[in-house]
Amino acid sequence: MKRRKLTKHLLPSLMLVAMATIWTALPAMPAFAADAPQQAAGSKNGGSDDMESLIAAAKKEGSLTWYTSIAPPDSAQIIKRFEDTYGIKVTVWRSGDDNVLQRIITEANGKTYKVDVAQIQTDNMEALSREKLLLQVNSPAFSDLVAGSVPKHHEWAVAQITAVVLAYNTNLIKKEDLPHSYKDLLDPKWKGKLGIEATDSSWLQIVASRYGGEDGIKMFRQLKEKNDLSVRTGHSLLANLVSAGEVPLALNVYQYKAIQLKRSGAPIDWFTLEPTLAFSSAMGIFKHAAHPNAARLFYEFMLKDGQEVMASIDDVPSNIKVSSPLKGEKLSFIDPNVSLDNRTRWDDQFNDVIIKK
Repeated sequence: MKRRKLTKHLLPSLMLVAMATIWTALPAMPAFAADAPQQAAGSKNGGSDDMESLIAAAKKEGSLTWYTSIAPPDSAQIIKRFEDTYGIKVTVWRSGDDNVLQRIITEANGKTYKVDVAQIQTDNMEALSREKLLLQVNSPAFSDLVAGSVPKHHEWAVAQITAVVLAYNTNLIKKEDLPHSYKDLLDPKWKGKLGIEATDSSWLQIVASRYGGEDGIKMFRQLKEKNDLSVRTGHSLLANLVSAGEVPLALNVYQYKAIQLKRSGAPIDWFTLEPTLAFSSAMGIFKHAAHPNAARLFYEFMLKDGQEVMASIDDVPSNIKVSSPLKGEKLSFIDPNVSLDNRTRWDDQFNDVIIKK
């Protein structure tokens, strides 16, 4: 069987993989050919009768396969709640966002459609949309989501938000000495005390844009030259190094990790500087899903009840009806299309400014 080549839409996203190692108003399920997209049961109004018919159809399928980048301890809590609620088994395959994307594309090229529903970062999900692998959905939950959570094509929806914050060791830095802006970090007192995660090229672009774009890039170049930046790979590693005192102040830590470490008694706390960047991951159902009804039910679950699980693990829920650990913070989101189209250039600039000595 001839394999379909990767299109230009995916090259920016998959380049990182190569360097380092994605309620429609659907009618009742029709008959379909073996190679045709399957569709879930449900009707246009999304009422209780529609949900009951969806649950019945999903239970008849009995299982679904979920590809995700969510950490195993967290995905396990999501799966348990869903399985306890509906009695439908979830088989999960977990890896980094780019690895999940690569696996999905590899399987699609070989027409071995194993994944029913996926949850990865929105730029990678948009890459899957461009490849026309995702099902268009109109969910009644959309009206409860944070603005901007659903693109016009309705082929994915944001289900998880992770804010990027600054974290500091409370034994080494006093709260009153914290910077009030990124420009304050140019003060010589921060020399040798700063750490940064090694892959956040989009974070650099968002922050630099607030300081004039090219002027912001020059500011970070100056910061690197004058005060140095200890570059570490992995947001969790960086947070742990802060709590251990090896990195007194980290510029880009995931807020949930800082919250968890602080709760455990570690000498770490966190704060924000404008702009506060938020990464988001999205849910998408695949056109060739082997379990379309179970996938659709899981999709609805993740946008509603699953949001309570997101909040319980200290992530920011995308559903505004669920209490958020970041109350009152103004978050800056990355446009997935802009990120996807500029990813290679941003990575090159990040390496030039932050990584190179």
